[in-house]
Amino acid sequence: MNDSMNEILVSAQDVSKVYKTGNIETPALRGVTLDVRHRDFLSIVGPSGSGKTTLLNLIGALDSVTRGRLTVLDQDISAMSKRERADLRLRSLGFVFQAYNLLPVLTAVENVEFVLELQGVGDERRKRARQILEQLHLSELADRRPTELSGGQQQRVAVARAVASRPRLVLADEPTANLDGENAENLLRMMRDLNERDGITFIFSTHDPRVISYAHRVVTLVDGQVVNDERKNS
Repeated sequence: MNDSMNEILVSAQDVSKVYKTGNIETPALRGVTLDVRHRDFLSIVGPSGSGKTTLLNLIGALDSVTRGRLTVLDQDISAMSKRERADLRLRSLGFVFQAYNLLPVLTAVENVEFVLELQGVGDERRKRARQILEQLHLSELADRRPTELSGGQQQRVAVARAVASRPRLVLADEPTANLDGENAENLLRMMRDLNERDGITFIFSTHDPRVISYAHRVVTLVDGQVVNDERKNS
């Protein structure tokens, strides 16, 4: 158990990211060194432009490192092909976006099931999708389309979709930005339960004090550099 708790899922060693537009270079990350361990419930915070979303995109294999080394689940992101990165995202990572990104023509259970279909899960995927919704107390929403759901309900279904593939790591970019206080609290409690009960590691990019208050660990970025890394007593 202790070995599992100490397992490093993400290791960033002197990671920099520079965006180029013609001859102009814009540094987004400047030598970030950071380890994320199994069962972390971690918030990346900092002012706009500090590099939060860039770091999340690199960890999610959505972008490539300019300098340094980044490993996610023991895989060197820089050494992976586009297809290998896509497979890593599908098989081992979950994503929760600010804009929900549910497919509007599908019901809630079909949105969850769609991820399982992409994974190649067979005939049992509908049953598994409904089990996930039931586990997260969303059964009553299973047959509703996104237009029939509130913002808070859509975001909770998006979390169900994110964990449907049984990922080891979930990345959430400003997941509460469009939610009122009650819905934000419901969402955060649900994600914390998944962290504590199922051992899913969560990394948030956020400005929201509510998310920060739930986090077990807070990493602060300023101008693309880690200026503080605080682990709370829990």
